[in-house]
Amino acid sequence: MQAFGYYGGGGQGSVMGGVFGQALRGVMGSGPYFSAVSQEKTGDFWVNGHMFGAHNIHTAEDVHGAELTVILGCNPWMANGFVRARDAMSAIGKDAARRMIVIDPRRTEVADLADIHLALRPGTDAFLLGALLALIVAKGGADAAFLAARTNGWDEVKAMLDQVPVDAWLAAADIPRAQAEEAADMIIAASSMTVRADVGVQQSRNSTLNAYLEKLLFLVTGNFLKPGCNGLHTWLAPMWGHSRPGSVDLATGQARIAGLSPPNDLPKAILTDHPERVRAMFVDGGNPANTVTDTTAVEKALSALDLLVVVEVAMTETARLADYVLPACNQFERWENTLFTFEYPHNVFQLRPPLFDPLPGTLPEPEIYVRILRAMGVMPDDARLAELRDLAARDRLAFSEAFGDLMKEQPHPRFLGPAILYETLGQTLPEGAAATAVWWPAAHSCARVNRDAVKGAGFEGEGPMLGEALFEAMVTQPSGVVFSHEKHEDLWRLVSHPDGKVQLAIPELFDWMARLDPAQVVPDPDYPIMLIAGQRRHYNANQAIRDPRWRKTDRAGALHMHPDDLAAVGGSEGGWMAVVSPAGRLVVRVEADPRLRKGQASLPHGYGQIYDTPQGRVTIGPRLNLITSTEDCDPIARTPHHKNVAIRCELPRTDEIRFHEEQEIWAQAITG
Repeated sequence: MQAFGYYGGGGQGSVMGGVFGQALRGVMGSGPYFSAVSQEKTGDFWVNGHMFGAHNIHTAEDVHGAELTVILGCNPWMANGFVRARDAMSAIGKDAARRMIVIDPRRTEVADLADIHLALRPGTDAFLLGALLALIVAKGGADAAFLAARTNGWDEVKAMLDQVPVDAWLAAADIPRAQAEEAADMIIAASSMTVRADVGVQQSRNSTLNAYLEKLLFLVTGNFLKPGCNGLHTWLAPMWGHSRPGSVDLATGQARIAGLSPPNDLPKAILTDHPERVRAMFVDGGNPANTVTDTTAVEKALSALDLLVVVEVAMTETARLADYVLPACNQFERWENTLFTFEYPHNVFQLRPPLFDPLPGTLPEPEIYVRILRAMGVMPDDARLAELRDLAARDRLAFSEAFGDLMKEQPHPRFLGPAILYETLGQTLPEGAAATAVWWPAAHSCARVNRDAVKGAGFEGEGPMLGEALFEAMVTQPSGVVFSHEKHEDLWRLVSHPDGKVQLAIPELFDWMARLDPAQVVPDPDYPIMLIAGQRRHYNANQAIRDPRWRKTDRAGALHMHPDDLAAVGGSEGGWMAVVSPAGRLVVRVEADPRLRKGQASLPHGYGQIYDTPQGRVTIGPRLNLITSTEDCDPIARTPHHKNVAIRCELPRTDEIRFHEEQEIWAQAITG
């Protein structure tokens, strides 16, 4: 049954509820699972599955230890992405022995610190990366010993790279050959290199191909699973799974990657006459009415559902469309944890207690889920739970055996693990900490699978006692614990191909490379500007930040344009500008930004939020996805091209200006 759809599973800084959401999903069937992760990352996961053997084998980077850092499609100064990001960037800028290459159309803060800034034409990452790889190979920069010992498929990859028309692709990217040669030489000369990539290339043109070429950059040069290089990391519990061939959403035919469905398909999965269409949806910690491509279609789809339930901390644009809104307390009012722990060779987990009491009428998400499952009548009977609870208080090993026996029963207990742990082991933990019991099996699994790494982090014991030691530290050390400390060479065990080698050759992507044509990136004269639809700036973070007074600057979420582009359309600093795409039109305030390339503009994410004022309903900042199209996306993962939306800019009509100036006046009631 795929009629029940699930979206979210924990917003930023609020992930505990998502673990319990999997229990509800399991009970309700095999419907699509949409999330912010599948809005950005599934092309990367698809490549990981081919190269390393599973979608949930995930690469990490050692920026702090690298001689050379390549920053690709991200700005760690603003968006972080790894531990102490600004400190790391500053340290590189001050160290004469270390180097940095930044690949970004915009002159970012980290580009100011870089030795080389490759300011490529927006959307041409695949052309530039392909050309750089071809140059590296032609210059003898491939690590032949590493490739022979640790990979398969190098001969096929080399043959592909030998065919790259380097000059034509560099021209497409608008990068001088001399600068590309300098970057290639710097990569070859480095004793260690790490590549940090993010959504700037993962939501760009050719995004899945970008993920492949980014990995080839460090694999071809042998900068993998060594100090200062990219590597693989252990998990306490994977944030996503692995989809086997044939796992698809029946209503759309889209293959699932990492167990996830692309939010781009959300309207299609609902607005169809297919018998397996989504008819009911549960949204937790997400706001697809604002964040998913084509807001108009998403709102239509959500409104067409037989049932929409939203778990949220605020009345979001999605919650306004819901049949039921279940108010949750926020991440500072309940036990929570970090889960974006992608570090190596050591990895950290932090389980943190609440700082404040919940507001009246709100509940932690785990409690909401457990109450729903109780009401559905799918939980084990009270006597069985009481027996397990008593065992958990007296004898954890006996509890483990009894819990394992229950999980083998049918039809539902195997899905209900988080809720059962909440009702049993959780009740023996400190007051209010019942939800943290979900990490007990994760601690045991980590200790069993990564025994030496857990011991390397300082934990003692054998068998179940090692897992108990890890779990005890997790729930009693609010500053966090290092749960694994690896030796680089031991991490090769995570590559899950039978021969333990990285598989470099991906035929589908060879075909994609052969189809690349510089004519594809020639600007459309009707839409000549490439928009970054969702830029990270000061004072914008995500859709969870609902109080506009928090923003000290840029309260309107202004369009940024290069000064020459602004002058060319007759605009003025602080004035109004219409942003037009094939999908729609927005009217926004505009500011000049000389750090952008000519022909590039940006709008921030986290805006477009609706508020009620005494004068009427007001929207503060741009609802970006009114101008994005679901079909402007990656052909494999269907991740949207949010970082490269083709637009034109023009002066708005008088009536548009009048309407938005009135909205600004009304907004004063909120922003002060």
